[in-house]
Amino acid sequence: MEKKYVAAVDQGTTSTRCIIFDRKGRVIGVDQKEHEQIYPKPGWVEHDPMEIWQRTQEVIRGAIANAGIDPNEIAAVGVTNQRETTVVWNRHTGKPYYNAIVWQDTRTDKICDMLAADGGQDRFRPKTGLPLATYFSGPKIMWLLENVPGLREDAEKGDAIFGNIDTWLIWNLTGGPNGGAHVTDVSNASRTLLMNLETLDWDDEILSIMGIPRAMLPKIVPSSDPNTWGNTAKDGPFGAEIPVCGDLGDQQAALVGQACFDVGEAKNTYGTGCFLLLNTGNNIVHSKHGLLTTLAYKFGDAPAVYALEGSIAITGALVQWLRDNLEFFEKSADIEPCARSVEDNGGIYFVPAFSGLFAPYWRSDARGVIVGLTRYIRKGHICRAALEATAYQTKDVFDAMIKDSGVELKALKVDGGMVRNELLMQFQADILNVPVIRPVVTETTSLGAAYAAGLAVGFWKDLDDLRANWQEDKRWTPEMDEETRQRLYKGWLKAVERTFGWVE
Repeated sequence: MEKKYVAAVDQGTTSTRCIIFDRKGRVIGVDQKEHEQIYPKPGWVEHDPMEIWQRTQEVIRGAIANAGIDPNEIAAVGVTNQRETTVVWNRHTGKPYYNAIVWQDTRTDKICDMLAADGGQDRFRPKTGLPLATYFSGPKIMWLLENVPGLREDAEKGDAIFGNIDTWLIWNLTGGPNGGAHVTDVSNASRTLLMNLETLDWDDEILSIMGIPRAMLPKIVPSSDPNTWGNTAKDGPFGAEIPVCGDLGDQQAALVGQACFDVGEAKNTYGTGCFLLLNTGNNIVHSKHGLLTTLAYKFGDAPAVYALEGSIAITGALVQWLRDNLEFFEKSADIEPCARSVEDNGGIYFVPAFSGLFAPYWRSDARGVIVGLTRYIRKGHICRAALEATAYQTKDVFDAMIKDSGVELKALKVDGGMVRNELLMQFQADILNVPVIRPVVTETTSLGAAYAAGLAVGFWKDLDDLRANWQEDKRWTPEMDEETRQRLYKGWLKAVERTFGWVE
C-alpha cells in the first residue's frame, strides 16, 4: 500500500495529541486529550505515566479515525514530548515505581544545593551545557532512588529503568515488556544533566557523583534514525506495523518544524512555558548570560546540530491558573477580550515565578508576585499584565541570546497555542522591536517529530523538502516608540527583583 502520511505523537505537559501529516506538512487528522495535573505538596508537580500511556493510545486511534485513512498508509511514527519529566518503571512488568516527576517540580532544590556545594551552580555546565537546577532529570532520578523503597536495588540489577516521556512512550509503542526499545534521542538526553555534549554519551563521572546506575539509562540514538527502533504492534493503537524512528524533545521539534536549519535561525514556542531556541550549527556555544546549551537535533549519521535555549517556566500555565484557580474566565481564549477591556496594565506587573525563575535568572528561591496594585486595578488589568509577562520574559531571553551568540535576530518565528492571541503577538513585536511571524501550520512541535520520522524512512528526501513546506500566515511589526518600550521594560526588571529570595 502506498505510504502517504506520517504520524506524530506529541505528549505535552497538559495534554497528549496525535497528528497525521501529509507530504506537504498539512494536518490530515488530529485528536487530543488532557491528563490530570497532580500537586501533592507546594512546588511538587506529578503526572500518572499509566494515564499518559492510556491517553496516547486513545488519541492515536482518534486521529486515524478522524483522518479516515488506512493505518497501513502511514510511513513512520515520530514522538515528541515534554522534556525533563522523569519516569522510572520495571522493565518486566511495565509498571512505574512512582508518578512521573514533571519538569516544573521543585522538590530537588536541596539535592541541587548539595551538588552545587562543590563547584557551584555551573559545576557540570562545561560538559552538559546546563546549570544545576530542579528543572533537569538527573536530580529527579536521585530523589526517586533515595525515596522509593527497593528502587535502588532494582536499578542496580537493571530491572528498574529510567526515561523521559519520549522513552516511556517509545518503549510502550514498540512492545513494552515484550522487547520494547529502551532509547532516547540526543535532544532529550541533553536535558538530563547526565549527557556529555561532545561525546553524545552518558558521562560516567557525573553518574558516579549523582549515584545513578548506568544500567537504568536508555541507549542514546539520533533524533531521526534510519536504524528504526522497532515497529508498532498490529494489535496496538495504530493497528498496523509502522516503524518508530523519530524522537525530539518538544522545543527541538518545534525548531525542526519551523525549518530553522541554518545557523542564526530562531523560534519561540508559547505553550505551558515559553522556549526560545537559536540554531548554532555544529558549534557548542557556552552561555555567559543564563541560557542553556542544548542539542538541537541529529539526523542519521550527519553531525549533531546544537542550539542556545532560553527556557521560561510559566507562560500559558499562567492563563490556565487564572482560569482554573481564580476562575477569571471559562476558556483560555477568553483572556484576550478581558485584557482588551482596559487600555493598558494600569501600572501593574505580574511575574509568574511559580516554580522559581528559569532563564536567564535561574533563581529557585523566587516566587510569583503582582506589584504596583492600587484601588484602580480591575480584572482586565490583571489579565493584560499576565499576557505582558509572557512577552517580557521572552525579551529577557531574547536579549541574552543576542549577547551570547553575537547574532542580531532580525525577526522571530513563533508557534504554540498562545500565538492565536493577537494582543500578545502585537505586544511581543512592540517590546522586542522586531517583526513576529506566525506560520500557516502552528502545530510545529508535532510537525518536527513527523519530519524526523519521515526523513529516516525517505518519505521526505532532504531538508530542502521541509523548507519548501514552511509558509508565513501573519506578521506583526513593532508600533511602540522607543521611550515607552524602555520605560515599560524597566518596570518589568524592577518587578522581577521583587521575586528574589522569597523561599529561604
